[in-house]
Amino acid sequence: MKNNLLKFALAASLILNLSVFATAGYRYYMQSQYWVSPFGRVMEKDRFLFEELSLKPEQMAAMKSKAVPFRAEIDRRRQAIDAKRKELIALMRQQNPNKKAIDDAITEISGKQEEMQRMIVGHMLEIKASLDVDQQRKFFDLIEQTMKSGRQVGCLPSKN
Repeated sequence: MKNNLLKFALAASLILNLSVFATAGYRYYMQSQYWVSPFGRVMEKDRFLFEELSLKPEQMAAMKSKAVPFRAEIDRRRQAIDAKRKELIALMRQQNPNKKAIDDAITEISGKQEEMQRMIVGHMLEIKASLDVDQQRKFFDLIEQTMKSGRQVGCLPSKN
């Protein structure tokens, strides 16, 4: 009897461990398959908003060559802002919060967000310059639509 109970506990533990491992692997895989565009839209890792436009092959290649480093820089800046927000939360958690340090952190977060917004606008204007008039209209319609729907979609959690 005791031997059967031990076998059952071992089997249950093995199944539980395997299910936790499989779930963690699946979550990691799914999270790494998506990224959040600068406009808040959750997209597949190797997809770009401009792929929904009617672009010539040379336009597509030129945009991808600019978009990959841009995306990497935006992700780096987002991570820096997230880190600063965590610092802000830590400052607020203190028993006697230092209001000056909190104000400084808020100012730094605001500055980083402003820099990122300027970078995004500059990138958009650079893309706009490479498009014809009809493509420009579609491009800004797509951005406007994405910004509106991005607020409702929600974002995947960032990797820590």
